[in-house]
Amino acid sequence: MTATLSAPQSIASLLGKEAEDLLTHKAKVSRDLLHLPGADFIDRIFTISDRSPQVLRSLQQLYSFGRLGNTGYLSILPVDQGIEHSAGASFAPNPIYFDPENIVKLAIASGCNAVATTLGVLGSVSRKYAHKIPFIAKINHNELLTFPNQADQIMFASVEQAWNLGAVAVGATIYFGSEQSTRQIQEVSKAFARAHELGMATILWCYLRNNAFKQDKDYHLAGDLSGQANHLGVTIEADIIKQKLPEDNRGYEAVEKASGKSYGKTSDRVYSDLTTDHPIDLTRYQLLNCYSGRAGLINSGGASGKNDFAEAIRTAVINKRAGGSGLISGRKTFQRPFEDGVKLFNAIQDVYLSPDVTIA
Repeated sequence: MTATLSAPQSIASLLGKEAEDLLTHKAKVSRDLLHLPGADFIDRIFTISDRSPQVLRSLQQLYSFGRLGNTGYLSILPVDQGIEHSAGASFAPNPIYFDPENIVKLAIASGCNAVATTLGVLGSVSRKYAHKIPFIAKINHNELLTFPNQADQIMFASVEQAWNLGAVAVGATIYFGSEQSTRQIQEVSKAFARAHELGMATILWCYLRNNAFKQDKDYHLAGDLSGQANHLGVTIEADIIKQKLPEDNRGYEAVEKASGKSYGKTSDRVYSDLTTDHPIDLTRYQLLNCYSGRAGLINSGGASGKNDFAEAIRTAVINKRAGGSGLISGRKTFQRPFEDGVKLFNAIQDVYLSPDVTIA
């Protein structure tokens, strides 16, 4: 998708018919139960943890850079799609990004807090850019060249390699719910422990993956299931959780109904007291499972399409009002002309800088 952006529009106008609902919604769960983003987030949250001074410094560097620096919010460019979705599918819409330097240039020009990408991308330009923008080295991936295609996150890089190229953090994905999840949990837990030993922060892509989650709706996006994935993620000491924006709920019930078998465990109070069908309430439940916000929740921007600008603003408003810590936006930004990618990032960042978008 390479169409150019129209002239800047207000947040409310981009939200369209949803504007009043999204900007004025009163959340089901009180914000008083949460640890919310702020300029003092590292001091308030992480200095009482077991994180070392080196990890605190890395986290502070991450939270202090770019247009959102020292606000408690994060705007990150993630580009691992060359592996996860294939280079052709990812970069054909805008071939300049076959060159890794342009990935880093986009993050810098857009005022991002950091760029999150592969060992190869960061390693190819690290001496030129590691001191100019925080690096997040993604160390595991699911590749799509094996036939038949499979869904399994495997290690592509070591924590030591990430440290050597100047990364302030490592990122990894776990496909919670998959047959391979037990191994992935063990691998990533070990890697995150080593990253903390070396003074780096940790970011976990807490994705769900199982065909059983696809029923009448896509319950990979269920608030209850994705919330539990987040809870598993913070258990292995992810400092920041990346999760897809929730679109539905009652995933446990759907899987049990479809399979005719008992699945997992939940409580009726999750649905009566802690959530509604509103996206802000569902996202807040995701955040509750991040130790009530002690680990920041960043939502993904999703695939590129015809309404990227409006969709990105909508996601940012939902994340911020739920108490989340920002957005991590890839294909919506790099699959369009460079200048428009910058504009889209800046529009997302403006949501977090706006005093008119408040915590619900």
